[in-house]
Amino acid sequence: PNQAGTLSRLLDGVAKAGGQLEFMIARKVDDGTSRVFLAPIKGPKQQKAATGVGLARAAGMRSLRVEGPDWAGLGVKITQAVAENGINLRGASAAAVGKKAVFYLAVESDQDLKGAIRAVRNALGG
Repeated sequence: PNQAGTLSRLLDGVAKAGGQLEFMIARKVDDGTSRVFLAPIKGPKQQKAATGVGLARAAGMRSLRVEGPDWAGLGVKITQAVAENGINLRGASAAAVGKKAVFYLAVESDQDLKGAIRAVRNALGG
């Protein structure tokens, strides 16, 4: 539900199960509904806790985390490499903290994920 305290309750449930999140997106969908993406949820204990607080696995979504030094044009290099391999991104998020950048690229299928990994590795030289 889209109401005060919902996100805190979800995060608390995962944290109490040992979850140490690297990524979170929370958005209002409409006046009554929110959508939350958390990663990673690892192991049965965290999965059970996530389900217990009302979270569900995002069906059909795969994501690639790209982390490294930040530099001008890095986002272009990454997204261009993926696009040139015919992979349509379902979503993308990125942040720079100090001199470090982290990208999350969401794709539709396992095949797209493998292709995105290959494309980014080739584009960034390893």
